[in-house]
Amino acid sequence: MGDDENRKRFELLAMPHLNAAYNLARWLTHNDHDAQDVVQESLVRSMRYMGSFRGDNARAWLLQIVRHTCYSWLKENRPVENVVLDDSDDAWQTLPAPAADEPHSMAMRKADRQQINEALAALPVAYREVLVLRELEDLSYNDIARIADIPVGTVMSRLSRARGLMREALVPSGRPVLRTVPRSTQAGGKQ
Repeated sequence: MGDDENRKRFELLAMPHLNAAYNLARWLTHNDHDAQDVVQESLVRSMRYMGSFRGDNARAWLLQIVRHTCYSWLKENRPVENVVLDDSDDAWQTLPAPAADEPHSMAMRKADRQQINEALAALPVAYREVLVLRELEDLSYNDIARIADIPVGTVMSRLSRARGLMREALVPSGRPVLRTVPRSTQAGGKQ
């Protein structure tokens, strides 16, 4: 294929997924500017290899390139950060109704959104990436497995753990204390 054909094919197949690419890079880097750098480098790489793309799922292909570029970028630019990618049991522990347009309702939604974003950002990267790809980008387990280069079972396991960690992070901490209620005695001394 010629350069013009590859460019047209790139624009047709990859460019529609630019938002998904940025979204993944943003959640992995935790920084808007770094995510832009990663996406730009990813697009350059994907343009370079567009001639070798033979699949039918350009979105998964592009997100895989973004993921690899992101980890290379993090390794080079933030080597002191501990990026845990294994799925061992203790690896995640080391990381950390009114009307819709009323002001108090908008403030509550903003607070909820911030709490969710903070909980998602606090997830270990291995869990965060599968959760972002599944819940925010709506990719299939098979596509996520291909992007992350892990088995489908690992995708499901990490997704389950990520959802559990999110649930824990989003549960209000002020749970009521339950106490035992003594049985009342009925007439005649029966219990």
